Amino acid sequence: MCRVLEVSRSGYYAWLGREPSARAQANAVLLVKIQEIHEESDGTYGAPRMHRELAEGDAPPSLNRVARVMRQAGIQGVSRRKGVRTTWRGKDAEPAGDLVNRDFTATGPDQLWVADITYIPTWAGFLYLAIVLDVWSRRIVGWAMRTHLRTELVLEALDMALQQRRPDGVIHHSDHGCQYTAWAFGKRCEAAGVRPSMGSVGDAYDNAMAEAFFASLECELLDRRVFRSHAEARMAVFRYIEGWYNPRRRHSALGYLSPVNFEAKHRAPLDSSALAAAGRGLHPSLAGTAGLYSAAPQRKLLTPSAEGRDGPTVPQYLPVH
Repeated sequence: MCRVLEVSRSGYYAWLGREPSARAQANAVLLVKIQEIHEESDGTYGAPRMHRELAEGDAPPSLNRVARVMRQAGIQGVSRRKGVRTTWRGKDAEPAGDLVNRDFTATGPDQLWVADITYIPTWAGFLYLAIVLDVWSRRIVGWAMRTHLRTELVLEALDMALQQRRPDGVIHHSDHGCQYTAWAFGKRCEAAGVRPSMGSVGDAYDNAMAEAFFASLECELLDRRVFRSHAEARMAVFRYIEGWYNPRRRHSALGYLSPVNFEAKHRAPLDSSALAAAGRGLHPSLAGTAGLYSAAPQRKLLTPSAEGRDGPTVPQYLPVH
């Protein structure tokens, strides 16, 4: 071997017994941290989010170094799948006007919400997930799951958002799906002071923010799991939204903060909204970014009786003041 490699025997044995370099030892320590974070993220984090997570430590490594160590260890994030259509435009629908015009920006919480529906495959048949997302913080403020695509699905997601955030004149932007153009949905928005908005037909970019969340959900959870029952899928989606995406998952558009941490960081400049809410008779914790999630609607989503409510009856909704 020494003759083939053209090295001396003494040099070869010196190299064989030599301690790893300081750099190699540091990379080994870094790899342990990367493996821990990768496991905590359920195997979803690639190099950019991994780098931002490690950047909060005492000696943050460079992005290139993180990418190199991950590549050498065979650690990588996840990729995305193609979608399936879940909404259809009603033949006699009267859609709301476009109040957004592709300007998906907001200067504070609960100014602009986007909504959409996706499917969740299980061995027991499809579940459908409707979400309401706050554009300012990318936080999922309302969501619901059903075994059908009737209007009750989007009504439950809207009600959850209303109960938890108590908005004042928020814009609710969606596609032209028959669930969102239904009379019951329009009346609910009118009663709650929500302003419906719908984009142009056949525009792939019009509701891209909601679809971006679904893409993350699909590649980080749905494409990597097989659900044997509706109950198993419900619990997995609950853990993803309330245990991972909202409180912990870093978002590139938020400076690699999670939606909850983004709201907490920017809460101080918006504390005046709490004082304004007190004048309207609301508890300050329900104003602005301090509108915390109530456990009640989340328990409702996970209870076995939810499957029994998938009949044609129209649910009764609490008034929003």
